[in-house]
Amino acid sequence: MNFEALCTRLAHNAQAIRSLVRGVSIEQASWKPTPDDWSILEVINHLYDEEIEDFRAHLDHILHRSGQPWPRIDPAGWVTARRYNERQLGQSLTSFLEARQESLDWLRSLESPDWATTAEASFGSIRAGEMMAAWVAHDMLHQRQLVELQWAYLTRQVTPYQVHYAGEW
Repeated sequence: MNFEALCTRLAHNAQAIRSLVRGVSIEQASWKPTPDDWSILEVINHLYDEEIEDFRAHLDHILHRSGQPWPRIDPAGWVTARRYNERQLGQSLTSFLEARQESLDWLRSLESPDWATTAEASFGSIRAGEMMAAWVAHDMLHQRQLVELQWAYLTRQVTPYQVHYAGEW
């Protein structure tokens, strides 16, 4: 595993996420294609909480406290309990970007982490290297989600016109 490449990807992912929400209106930020879907605002606030309470915390747990009970989280429940969709996009994005920078600083401060260190989680065993890789992959999943939300919003906004000429989605 190339740790430095993964850290660089986390930094680039943060900037890609920033670009994906730049220029989004208040209406678009809270818009959902269906009631069960997440809005852009919910995705950004999810990323912020996951940054602090999931990936950084769990990687630290695996590396430094693997014998202790796995810290519990509730990402799906936080969306409504923490009222993500009622927040301001600009502040939410800033909070995420600042938290990501803190994570990158923390990651780069680690001295010779043992990526094979394993902890027992509620879902089974997980190695530190798997948590690090999942962190990067999680960003990519939500980048895809943000693009899909942008696409759905665009196609709704241009009705009755179609976007077929652009190519197959």
